[in-house]
Amino acid sequence: MNIMTQEVQQQMTPEEALKRLLDGNQRFLDNDRKRPDHAAQVQGTASDQYPFAAILGCIDSRTPAELIFDLGIGDIFNVRIAGNVVNEDILGSLEYACRVIGSKLILVKGHTSCGAVTAACNQVKMGNITALLSKIDPAVKAFGNSPLVIDQVASENVRLNVQRIRAESEILSQMESRGEIQIRGAMYDVATGKVSLLD
Repeated sequence: MNIMTQEVQQQMTPEEALKRLLDGNQRFLDNDRKRPDHAAQVQGTASDQYPFAAILGCIDSRTPAELIFDLGIGDIFNVRIAGNVVNEDILGSLEYACRVIGSKLILVKGHTSCGAVTAACNQVKMGNITALLSKIDPAVKAFGNSPLVIDQVASENVRLNVQRIRAESEILSQMESRGEIQIRGAMYDVATGKVSLLD
């Protein structure tokens, strides 16, 4: 597995970055993963890093981005927070990834059977979790009085957080409008290991 260099990162298009993730997920599904030399990757990234993508995902232990996309050390920025929600710190991290370091893609990755989404649907109130779950409430409310289906709410939460990134980060919105990056949403199925893009 090659180490991501500045030259490779700069030449990569947002479309190629997305394809690289999806191809890696297919290798993961096929159990045909690359066998990285982690020691070489540690040495090769010690002085610099040039990740090609930033993935905003949930803290869920079943969704480790480097594994499900068959990636190595230095390939991606891995931003994790329960419910893959957006706040000022997350936006700042994504701006750093793309504007400063040069990542070409932001992927907001939700997942099936999400505990944070389930808690939001059940209106759990507890300590600091309350404020976190309030960021998922717009996805819950999008279904009005309809019966809540956790995975549908999780998908809606991804879509709304993609919109929030565009609306609340002028830097990232402008980069996307210039074609420098893509901001996409996806769902990971914890039962199958498959990542599916959302429109």
